[in-house]
Amino acid sequence: MTVIDAASATIFVLEDDSDIARLICNSLAEYGFRCEHVSTGRQLLERAQRTAPDLCIVDLGLPDMDGMQVVRQLQDGSPCAVLILTGRNGVTDRVLGLELGADDYIVKPFEPRELVARVRSILRRYQRAAPAEAAAEARHIARFGEWRFDRERHALTAPDGREINLSAAEAGLLMTLLERPNRILSREQLLGERDIDPFDRSIDVRVSRLRRKLEDDPHDPHLIKTVYGAGYLFSAQVSWQ
Repeated sequence: MTVIDAASATIFVLEDDSDIARLICNSLAEYGFRCEHVSTGRQLLERAQRTAPDLCIVDLGLPDMDGMQVVRQLQDGSPCAVLILTGRNGVTDRVLGLELGADDYIVKPFEPRELVARVRSILRRYQRAAPAEAAAEARHIARFGEWRFDRERHALTAPDGREINLSAAEAGLLMTLLERPNRILSREQLLGERDIDPFDRSIDVRVSRLRRKLEDDPHDPHLIKTVYGAGYLFSAQVSWQ
């Protein structure tokens, strides 16, 4: 993963309302970000296949398909950071969006400065992984138990040889845990943020989703253990090749 700054970040904005799309792009442009606007889900998926984006801002109410489908297909075919920006404010939609791999969820109407801050925050999370990856460039295969994780391809291989699909957010979380095994990591460390809202449960949703993919019993986890009041601990010996 390369270091991302405002000038080099590739941001796609999926929004069918041209006025809102203009507000999003203009707000980000004021801070040096470059955006490309598309108005349908299929346009975004086709564009992402040609050029891998660093971040996609996705509306859920689209003329051709549901935005949740877009998030799912993005993570299946062109994994990248995703920020959902929508008028849907239900808890079910928030949880489902995070379950599908979105990094953040903002409800309309929105404050442009908050949007910019959230975009910066998401890109910083991915940027912080770069120094550690560069230092271990020659060692990109992690083995723990009978599992195997390829950090370059974000590919997780199960003990029976099946390749498990991971979203960009899930792969980033697993990488952080693998780089610091048998250490308690706070929710702030796992999210890459100093101060997070105490009601922000996004990291807990990601941990739950990653446990399922690692076949780690959520009621009695052996790999990703919850340390109540402190954070999470990856309880396994990890070797890098």
